[in-house]
Amino acid sequence: MKLTGSYKLGVKKELVWKALNDANVLKQCIPGCETFEQESDDSSVFKAIATNQIGPMNATFSGKITISNIKENDSYTLTGEGQSSVGFANGSANVKLTESNDVTNLNYEVNLNVGGKVAQLGSRLIDGVAKKMSDYFFGRFSDIVAPIKNEKSETGEIIKKKRVVELKSNFLNNYIYPVIVIFILLAVVIFYFVSR
Repeated sequence: MKLTGSYKLGVKKELVWKALNDANVLKQCIPGCETFEQESDDSSVFKAIATNQIGPMNATFSGKITISNIKENDSYTLTGEGQSSVGFANGSANVKLTESNDVTNLNYEVNLNVGGKVAQLGSRLIDGVAKKMSDYFFGRFSDIVAPIKNEKSETGEIIKKKRVVELKSNFLNNYIYPVIVIFILLAVVIFYFVSR
């Protein structure tokens, strides 16, 4: 599956490039990221662990992310592969920066492959989750690097507007709690008919 997108950032290209190479910034951008560590100081390989909800499954993926095809202050490729008890995911994101009048355009193209139980959920669901996660990653990155600022006319107070809302797992709310409620109701119905 292939996804593309772009963001306009009101900062110079060098600042965006620096953030694209900062492990702490990247960790904040990966949905559900628990750890994101560089293998060694001079390495462009990172180890990551992230937990995300994909349809009815809550999956914890562990794997590696590699930065390659580096053209300083211009472009690079993020390549990742992850394994989970519910399947695997691998893919790449080509990131390109262009600057015009102190505004940086961040363009990306993501290619993604999934397999295992996750792939059995169907391409529509997987495509939707992939788009949401891709938009989240680059939207969150844009919020960190160049937040949108709106000024309140009455007070002059500057308010930062977010491009994306932080993703949280709703696995318990969406699946476990309703199943428990159904079992309780079923037990009440069985008890009612048995006690008659």
